[in-house]
Amino acid sequence: MSKVKVLIVDDEEEFSNTLAERLCFRGFDAVSVGDAEKAISAIRSDWVPDVALLDLKMPGLSGLDVLEMIKKLDLGIEAIMITGHGSTASGIEGMKRGLFDYLMKPIDINELVVKINEAVQKKVNKI
Repeated sequence: MSKVKVLIVDDEEEFSNTLAERLCFRGFDAVSVGDAEKAISAIRSDWVPDVALLDLKMPGLSGLDVLEMIKKLDLGIEAIMITGHGSTASGIEGMKRGLFDYLMKPIDINELVVKINEAVQKKVNKI
């Protein structure tokens, strides 16, 4: 079976690069990008993620906006919002837009791995 592909969309470059590295060490194919435009380009390429990890607050488009764009391109991509600025309202709005789950920073990498695997299982069960 091929590696699970994870796209990290976060404007905090050091955080997203470190997270991608940590996920790669755990057997995922993880790529990080800093904004919505790069995320959409990645999805439109041959490398389509199974799961997208989205930061809520970014310059320009928010994580909720990116979620909406991703779902228009490929409904099969599951998304997990990761934020240090979250609220119940943004979590509920994300769920309405098709978000799989919502996690607060700082991230527990083991909890994140569990959530990614749950998201992939949901995707597999849809097929």
